[in-house]
Amino acid sequence: MAAEPKTRPTNASVDDFLAASPPVRQADAAVVRDLLAEVAGEPAVMWGPSIVGFGAYQTPGPKPMDWPLLGFSPRKTELVLYFASDFPEREDLLARLGKHRSAVSCVYIKRLADVDLSVLRRLAEASAAWTRSGHTTC
Repeated sequence: MAAEPKTRPTNASVDDFLAASPPVRQADAAVVRDLLAEVAGEPAVMWGPSIVGFGAYQTPGPKPMDWPLLGFSPRKTELVLYFASDFPEREDLLARLGKHRSAVSCVYIKRLADVDLSVLRRLAEASAAWTRSGHTTC
């Protein structure tokens, strides 16, 4: 029998999770939560113990699983944002975002003040649209 994935929606409180996150991340996390909720048109939901997710889709492939349409986690050293890894505008938008690093579907930001919020919003919009259209490979 296969193990259940740990990253799935829970009933845990997003507000409690964000309040318990590193103090240096709390204000930025509140801004990101509001931005992603607006873009996704979905409320924030805890996915597993440490991801705040918005909406859901099923990954393609032989072992499909549910995954948040958009998500983030306020980690100790930076915010981690989860976007699709393969939408056409991704590299151009990342080049305009500001100070960050990225890997596959993750974008790492130390402080929101280091990035252009309008570009971050566009990243979220393009990622969500691409995923909703069924093009993502996760």
